[in-house]
Amino acid sequence: MTLKWQIQEDVKTAMRARDQKRLTALRLITAAIKQIEVDKRIEPDDQVVLAVLDKMVKQRRESLEQYQTAGREDLAAQEQYELDLLAPYLPEPLSDEEVADLIQQTIAETGASSIRDMGAVMSALRGKVQGRADMKAVSGAVKAQLSS
Repeated sequence: MTLKWQIQEDVKTAMRARDQKRLTALRLITAAIKQIEVDKRIEPDDQVVLAVLDKMVKQRRESLEQYQTAGREDLAAQEQYELDLLAPYLPEPLSDEEVADLIQQTIAETGASSIRDMGAVMSALRGKVQGRADMKAVSGAVKAQLSS
């Protein structure tokens, strides 16, 4: 069962249950996936769908932070709901230790020795941690490792 198929089934379930809030959020996901299909003219596999979901999670986290700072609890609650809805589709998050180990392994694999090699390290890491860790935090950790 692919991730895309699972999301489509959840849309049908939400429609049958007449859960409008959940249905609206799930349709946002399917629209983002459909946009990739149309733009790139591909049938998205789980890796592509995961990248879409990861991007959506990042957007929701940023919006949530901004709404909380602005005191807009109603909008913050909606963003939190969407984040909670996206979570089951993502793989189990990596712990900080696991991320650090993966960074060390990838630096060794790529032979990176300076900050100039950060692009190669991040490119190699992306497939390993996509959807399982915050890429901004991973980038900061890689930068710290290569700077020392």
